[in-house]
Amino acid sequence: MKFTLSWLRDHLETECSLTEICDALTMIGLEVDGVEDRAKGLEGFVVGHVLEAERHPDADKLQLCTVDVGGGETFRVVCGAPNARAGLKGVFAREGQYVPGIDFTLKKAKIRGVESCGMLLSEREMGLSDEHAGIVELPDNAAIGAKAVDIMGLGDPIIEIAITPNRGDCLGVRGVARDLASAGFGTLKPLDTAPVEGGFASPKTVHLGFDADAGDACPYFVGRMIKGVKNGPSPKWMQDRLTAIGLRPISALVDITNYVTYDLCRPLHVFDADKVTGDVHVRLAKEGETLLALDGKEYELDAGMTVIADEAKAEALAGVMGGEESGCTESTTTVFLETAYFDPVRTATTGRKLNLQSDARYRFERGVDPAFLMDATEIATKLIQNLCGGEASEVVVAGAEPDWRRTIAFRPDRVRTLAGVEVTKEKCVEILETLGFQVTDRGETLDTVAPSWRYDIVGEACLVEEVIRLLGYDKVPAVPFTRPANLPEPALTPEIRRRSLARRALAGRGLVEAVTYSFLPAAQAELFGGGGEELKLVNPISSDLDVMRPSLLPNLIAAAGRNADRGFKDAALFEVGPQFAGDAPEDQAMVAGGIRSGRTGHRNWAEAPRAVDVFDAKADALAVLAALGGPVDKLQVTAEAPDYYHPGRSGSLRLGPKNLLATFGEIHPRVLDAMGVAGPVTAFEVFVDHLPQPKKGKKGAARPHLTLSAFQPVERDFAFVVDAGIAADAVIRAARNADKGLISEVRVFDQFEGGKLAEEGKKSLAINVVLQPVEATLTDSDIEAVADKVVKGVEKATGGSLRG
Repeated sequence: MKFTLSWLRDHLETECSLTEICDALTMIGLEVDGVEDRAKGLEGFVVGHVLEAERHPDADKLQLCTVDVGGGETFRVVCGAPNARAGLKGVFAREGQYVPGIDFTLKKAKIRGVESCGMLLSEREMGLSDEHAGIVELPDNAAIGAKAVDIMGLGDPIIEIAITPNRGDCLGVRGVARDLASAGFGTLKPLDTAPVEGGFASPKTVHLGFDADAGDACPYFVGRMIKGVKNGPSPKWMQDRLTAIGLRPISALVDITNYVTYDLCRPLHVFDADKVTGDVHVRLAKEGETLLALDGKEYELDAGMTVIADEAKAEALAGVMGGEESGCTESTTTVFLETAYFDPVRTATTGRKLNLQSDARYRFERGVDPAFLMDATEIATKLIQNLCGGEASEVVVAGAEPDWRRTIAFRPDRVRTLAGVEVTKEKCVEILETLGFQVTDRGETLDTVAPSWRYDIVGEACLVEEVIRLLGYDKVPAVPFTRPANLPEPALTPEIRRRSLARRALAGRGLVEAVTYSFLPAAQAELFGGGGEELKLVNPISSDLDVMRPSLLPNLIAAAGRNADRGFKDAALFEVGPQFAGDAPEDQAMVAGGIRSGRTGHRNWAEAPRAVDVFDAKADALAVLAALGGPVDKLQVTAEAPDYYHPGRSGSLRLGPKNLLATFGEIHPRVLDAMGVAGPVTAFEVFVDHLPQPKKGKKGAARPHLTLSAFQPVERDFAFVVDAGIAADAVIRAARNADKGLISEVRVFDQFEGGKLAEEGKKSLAINVVLQPVEATLTDSDIEAVADKVVKGVEKATGGSLRG
């Protein structure tokens, strides 16, 4: 929100300086974003009167100008501007002054043999714009020798404040002045809202054509016909103010509506009444109806949008923008003034659907004063008559002022309990009444009714904020936090640290982190067990991203497919984030998931690349679990996995029969075909929340201190004949449990079926057992004893036998 200091003073009687006003604005919650002093660096330039302008003897395009700057001083200036002429009043800079637009300090100089003392300036040379076709021309009545910035209206600082969404009332200069006056920084000047006597009945009436369920689209409409107007340029003071805040002056009628919008936070619109057929109808748009708006674009409307129409068609998009066909031009002689209240939600929805932003929409969707329509109509009527003439009709009213009053019980002691400041009840009443609240004392509580322009006041906490805001945020005491211990608590929770550890582990394994949306197309969600109605988005950012993701994998697979389409066929991606099984809080799970596609690497003379397989995914999952301190040695591997994995090439890692820690495997070809991605693709999902939490008070239990042995390890190989259905994990687990003190690692290095095996349905599994002594070097008898335990343990657990 921008405004000039003089504009603010039109509403606020104050002796405060610019600095004091800016400080006060920030302290009452209207933070000052910046102050632009357009006169800075231009204070020394004065009004110069060109007494004579003669042709330069040695240059056709130069003139010799004699410039009077007042006080009996005249200067000879060589000027090349095409509009330099005798009688012109322009901006003069004398010798020694700095010209900001050209970054140059003036000095006497000879130009084509003639000495020039000073310079007549263009807007570009003053640093005001890029205009340099000619020198600045000032009004004929400008006082010679006066400061040019005062004549040009540049001595009026521009203040820009940040408006939070709840303070729509301060999107008008009067709202800002009202807040400053309430805070004690001046007195609010009264508005002249005396009614303008209508000279005739309006030939156009207003009809609100809404069903009962859509009546809130426009409950209140005030209109007035004004005939005999003469539209032309608006006066300089209005143009200067609009230009200062970044608006382009158009014509008096249009500028008046823009001015009232910024001055009083009251959007208006004027129709060329001669272009409006019949009466005015406020209704919902017809499906497929179109409107050529004032921005020159044609918009297709739907039945949820409110329009102002005539008997034939829509003429304006209510609360957003007027139509070009009924807009006012220089030939306009009769106007119909519209002042209405439109539903904020419907207005915002319309603007978003059409991607159409305007000053009117910006204010309507934040809430405008529903009780100010009649007063605004009278103020706008007077402005039109003062600037354009004309005779006004009687006011036309449709609907009625909406019921905006709501009573809120306020306990003054809540200021102390919520904000920590002791404020008496009498002071609370004083502050609220200065803000326009109606206050009734009920003893321990106050019944308050917010003013019509403060729609944002909805509860007792809002009233506490108003009291503190006007009292001064600097009155809130600084109270240190109470520390439960001398040492601060860690900034990262165990859950956050686990996510970080998972990212580090996967990045260390060569996977690249991806950050994808938490939603995806419904068709892809259904492939991964999701897509339920409870997870569909009401207002998705894109029509195809309409469901919360049931798994991290589909977005990662889609990303790998896009990379493959661009020539990067081998992908290794991971993500750590949430996935959703339902709409309840407990249905959200934190998962570390990843995919690998294509081959394991580039072609190499030392080792040929291979296609990624289920064991790559299993290794990734185990690496994450190990990094998070999971009990990897105790995990059970099963061949169960969701149906989007390839059956027989997938599995899960469990801690007991009920606690699923991870799933892994190749993605089912059916899923890849549906997503248009070439395989193979392997994937894994580690359910971080399912991992056991470290026990409190037992630091280091999740990851013990590293202890290195001084003795050489010993390796022994064993081959067992077991049933073909026996998992290798069962053999490994049985061998490891044979002697946990000495056996440090067990690995499967061979599997053999058929051939010389005596029985069908059998297989040979060969394992390598590493013995790591910690107290003394192992003797042959020690090794044989452990080997015997390994054989007996495997035979007992699997029913197999040592292969001969």
